Amino acid sequence: MVGKKLHLRSICYGFHLLLLLSFRPHVTKAQTPIFVGSNCQNTTQQPLNSVYQTNLEEMLRWASSDAATSKGYNYKSIGNNSPVYGLYDCRGDVVGYFCQFCVSTAAKEAPQRCPNRVSAMVWYDFCVLRYSNESFYGTVLTNPSWHALGEKNISNMEDIQKAKQGGNNRSKILIISFSVTGSITVLCLSVYWWWCRTRKDGLISRVVRLSSYHNVQTEETLNSDLPTIPLITILQSTDNFSEVSKLGEGGFGPVYKGILPDGRQIAVKRLSKFSGQGSEEFNNEVMFIAKLQHRNLVRLLACCLEENEKILVYEYLPNKSLDFHLFDNERKKHFDWKLRLSIINGIARGILYLHEDSRLKVIHRDLKASNVLLDPEMNPKISDFGLARTFEKGQNQANTKRVMGTYGYMAPEYAMEGLFSVKSDVFSFGVLVLEIICGRKNSGFYLSEHGQTLLLYAWRIWCERKCLQMMDPTLEKSFVGSEVERCIQIGLLCVQEDAKDRPTMSDVVVMLASDAMTLLEPKHPPFSVGRTTLEEFSTSKSSKNLSINDATTSITIPR
Repeated sequence: MVGKKLHLRSICYGFHLLLLLSFRPHVTKAQTPIFVGSNCQNTTQQPLNSVYQTNLEEMLRWASSDAATSKGYNYKSIGNNSPVYGLYDCRGDVVGYFCQFCVSTAAKEAPQRCPNRVSAMVWYDFCVLRYSNESFYGTVLTNPSWHALGEKNISNMEDIQKAKQGGNNRSKILIISFSVTGSITVLCLSVYWWWCRTRKDGLISRVVRLSSYHNVQTEETLNSDLPTIPLITILQSTDNFSEVSKLGEGGFGPVYKGILPDGRQIAVKRLSKFSGQGSEEFNNEVMFIAKLQHRNLVRLLACCLEENEKILVYEYLPNKSLDFHLFDNERKKHFDWKLRLSIINGIARGILYLHEDSRLKVIHRDLKASNVLLDPEMNPKISDFGLARTFEKGQNQANTKRVMGTYGYMAPEYAMEGLFSVKSDVFSFGVLVLEIICGRKNSGFYLSEHGQTLLLYAWRIWCERKCLQMMDPTLEKSFVGSEVERCIQIGLLCVQEDAKDRPTMSDVVVMLASDAMTLLEPKHPPFSVGRTTLEEFSTSKSSKNLSINDATTSITIPR
């Protein structure tokens, strides 16, 4: 039985590879799908009756629209009087928008390539479209056939006769060969449609095999609903990854802004080929974000694995990241208290979804202001899942020797011992809350006039009951004192040194939503989470005034 399954699988992938080769583009840049051929199926050119014309137009509109949401293949008949039978099929690894774009192009051009004909078939590098006034579903197509012309120098009449005879024989052979090949191809396609499209075979898994991607993946590893995007489209949309299109540089490669042919904007994350750890991070992002859907998580649209590239395509968020606004003296003036509180609540809901409400229990491990993007309505969206990890049912924490993250946001147990859990993300969230309130970065805060970390500064003024002193001065005209103090208290509860003392994100969401709920008194945060050492604190004039136990060991993180 296993042998039969493997045999069927190899047959299916063989057909899939045949399709890929058949529709493989021959041009490295294209603004529209590349036209391959057409066939008007020997129908005569004559004016179409009005009913058939109306049905045909509706059929073409249906195909253009349906291709965006289908699995890349569908057929339909429209009209009882003068019906039109239609079918479209996209290359196996091209679905969603990219299938729709090709089918829409075919729907526009088919009536032009077969004007005033009741039947037409056009095919491009990524799709095929066919319509007719007669049902053709399940019918093997043996047309069209092609003739090939050759060249030969002829010196006398005898050679002409031989060439003529040989040419006729070769023409017959070619006609028969192409007819048989066409029949076999269509038969293979029928088997392919019947078997491959009825089973839930992951699109990415198929593309990985065909592109000889060196990391072996399973169908469970990568998401089955995530479409792939042709490298040609990415190159065209980003102007060959030009510097003008570059949005920034992440930990594992650059990010570019792209514009698709229909004007839609995308963010293209290109994994650096020189990143030794990049493959794992790429797989994480594909697996996690494709399976997660929430209004406070960035949306992954597609990926590309062609020509040793590892590329992720996201929705483009025009308002950039939280740190772009929050830590700029001019831009943060437009961030009033109502907006900042809304951002805090949105981030909290996004993390709660990751921890408790999604299909996977996900620990992000790299929450920070630069990984929170803002949509056109300034709603926060958590991004960059390259370091994320999942937990099994009943698992509460894990350990790693590969500690990766960002100074100032990592929980002490993770930074020192490699232990991470949902409480690690809670700690990072607490840092974010305090940064949003004061408009300052945690990293580098020690070097300011306060002479201590943001966490210790917040702790000190909390103990002195002077919370509003840490508030960003630009909030003076918009803040609500009780809300600011409550958020500072929640932030301090999240950054407590002992992970057991920190609330869960479900607790945090409830605390943010309820003004009447009594909050616990926070315990002291860690002295240092980053490069700052205990010796640096001992030289600080402000540290002598802290009303906390200063015997706690500081944390120094090796890079």
